[in-house]
Parts: sequence; C-alpha cells; structure tokens
Amino acid sequence: MDAMIEAIWLTVRLATITTLLLLIVSTPLAWWLARSRAWWKEGVGAVVTLPLVLPPTVLGFYLLLALSPSSPLGQAAEAVFGHTLPFTFEGLVVASVIYSLPFVVQPIRNAFEAMGDRPLEVAATLRATPLDAFFSVAVPLARGGFLTGAVLGFAHTVGEFGVVLMIGGNIPGETKVLSVAIYDYVETLQWGKAHALAGGMVVFSFLVILAMALIGRRATWVGR
Repeated sequence: MDAMIEAIWLTVRLATITTLLLLIVSTPLAWWLARSRAWWKEGVGAVVTLPLVLPPTVLGFYLLLALSPSSPLGQAAEAVFGHTLPFTFEGLVVASVIYSLPFVVQPIRNAFEAMGDRPLEVAATLRATPLDAFFSVAVPLARGGFLTGAVLGFAHTVGEFGVVLMIGGNIPGETKVLSVAIYDYVETLQWGKAHALAGGMVVFSFLVILAMALIGRRATWVGR
C-alpha cells in the first residue's frame, strides 16, 4: 500500500508542477500564435503540436538523446541541476512539459483568437498599455481557455506512460508514477493492486470529461 500511495503522490506532484509550468510557458506562446501575422507562425504551431501525433516512445527516445550527458543540452542541464536529467524527477518534468504542451497551448490560443480585436481596441482608446490590456482584458476573456488547458494538461500528465518510461524508467519514489506502477503490477501479476490503480484512473478520467463538459457549457452560457 505504501508503494501505491507513493506512486499516486509522485504523479500528483508531477502533474501539478507540470501544469503550472505549462501555463507559464503556454500563455505567451499562445498569445503570439493567436496575434502574430508572421508567415512562419504556423510552422511554430506545427512543432508545438507534434507531440499529438508522434508516438510517445519516439518522442521519449529523442528526448533521451537530447538530454544525454554527451549532448550540449544535457551538459547544460547537468551544470544547472548538478546531475543529468534522464531517470530523475526533474527529467520527468521536462519531458512532461514538452509532451503536454499542445494540450495547453491550443485551448488558450483558441480562446485568444475567439476574443477578436475589438476588446483590445477599446482598451487602447482608454489609454491602456498593451501589457495592461493583456492582463485586464485578454486574460479574463480567455479564462475558459485557461481552465480547459489546465485541466487537459494535468490529466494528460497523469496519464503519460511511454514518455515517462523512456525518460524516467521505473525508480520507486523518484520516477515510478501511476501509469508505470500499473504496468509493473500487471507484469508481476499483482492484479488486485493493478485493479485499484486502474479503477482510480477510470474515475479520474470520467471526472476530467465531466469537468470539460461543464467548462464548455459555462463558456457558452457566458458568451450569450
């Protein structure tokens, strides 16, 4: 039971940290994708969306190479953290942010695009600076996108398997998250523990879908 609680706590911790970082990273990126007129912005958008179509093991493999001690990125990470990132919790966070990025960027981008230019034009006539208009007008109007992105980012991180297994392995208390723990229990024929964790994931998934439906209904009602 202690091992199960440990896996649950590690997963919640990973998903919380990842979601917070995703909101910080995704907000300016989504704003730029929604507002920029650069011809190459869709190329950037395609790169951001790649984790949606790439097999998790492929993404995990290339992240493993990119973060290896022999790579420039891996050496820079070692200088910052004091150790290499593969098979550590910090490595899981980096991989999770990259893997779940499109699930947060896209809803926020859609919310910014749906807002249109009019609210910002009105704010400009009231002498609001672009930064003031962003925080006082754009962010409140896009709150549905932020809520959707946060829920999807958290849920997607909780359900990760291929990427976390490639980057983190199966280290108890360090990288053994829920999805890896379920796989481990099935592999060792511990069906009761596998059922307990898998059943919890089913309930969690249902609650995520319900939350998304409620957010969508609320956004539609507010928009009327």
